[in-house]
Amino acid sequence: MTGTIVDMHVHTVRGAADSSLKPEQLSDVAKEIGLTGVNITEHDRMWDEHVLKEFREESGLFVNRGMEVSTDMGHILAVGLTGYVPGIRKAKELRLVLDDLGGFMIVAHPFRHFFDPIHFRREGRPPFDMTPEEAAERMSIFGLVDDIEVANGGTHAKENQFALKVARVLGKRGVGASDCHSTQGVGYFVTVFEEELRDEAHMLEQLHAGRYYAGQGLPSGELRRYELEEEGVSTTG
Repeated sequence: MTGTIVDMHVHTVRGAADSSLKPEQLSDVAKEIGLTGVNITEHDRMWDEHVLKEFREESGLFVNRGMEVSTDMGHILAVGLTGYVPGIRKAKELRLVLDDLGGFMIVAHPFRHFFDPIHFRREGRPPFDMTPEEAAERMSIFGLVDDIEVANGGTHAKENQFALKVARVLGKRGVGASDCHSTQGVGYFVTVFEEELRDEAHMLEQLHAGRYYAGQGLPSGELRRYELEEEGVSTTG
């Protein structure tokens, strides 16, 4: 196929204490399964430019340097940052910074643990009880971001499906990504870009133009769009 198949949410030992994934392992697995691009999203930090350049040359992949920012409204995948900026732990400030840079803002795994009643009970809150329409209207994060991670490899199928329903309500395309922390998850979900990406500027152009879709099935050789499933049918990668 033409275009670029990108894992938009990846953590490695270079920037995530909870990851065992070495860059060279990421490259090897990507080549094995047909993944042609990765968006490196370490927690609240970015790879050094020289390290990034070396990895690009050695891997032969399209490699973008993103960041997963821990904000007051949840985790955000930021594309377009040049480094950590003071104040971006507030989602509204991150929005302003990315607007200045022409960047792109994606809310990561927005409904992780939302269907586990114990999760809210621990925080003294009632269980989550919203329809996709209500969540789209009431959860302010959706008014800030450009798109939603609707297929996350570290998130339960029910949570991913709900995120996709919210994206449909909002008219957003939805992003797919593995959120991998080891070789096991690489490419479990992906984002398929219509064009062969040249650099970050081109990636941002394609993101803003909506020329991409969330995909699944790459590791098994059956790449397809990530879609809503029939009730009772589990979505697999």
